Amino acid sequence: MKLIVAAVIERSDCRILIGQRRREDTSPLKWEFPGGKIEEGETPEAALARELHEELSVTLERCAEMARARYKYPAMSEELEIRFYAASIQESEITPNEFEQTAWALPKELGDYDFLAANSQVVGQLATGGLRPREILERATNSSQNRNSDL
Repeated sequence: MKLIVAAVIERSDCRILIGQRRREDTSPLKWEFPGGKIEEGETPEAALARELHEELSVTLERCAEMARARYKYPAMSEELEIRFYAASIQESEITPNEFEQTAWALPKELGDYDFLAANSQVVGQLATGGLRPREILERATNSSQNRNSDL
């Protein structure tokens, strides 16, 4: 099984960052959340930070796992496990190094984009309000702070 991480970055105006794959990539021009493969010996969080830096020239500030999905594309030999993380970044400006283009979309607009099949379950949950990345990140941060104050 191939492990993948993906960042769901939600701004204060509730828009979520998505990227469109390049024309020459596999699944050309499909939309996805930024992220990629976890390398040997790498934690998921470290992989997410590396991928965000490579793909968007941004620095991961915080993240919390919010969902997992498994998917097997017919043309691939391995099944994918994608770990979706609610994430925040330090920079307000992004550089789409690895994408044809990026967009900040409202959750209800996500269905208007042609996403990779492996992302469809999470896209649906985001679009209907079943997953709220900023709230998940805030709860995780508050929980971590509460644990630290108990020490």
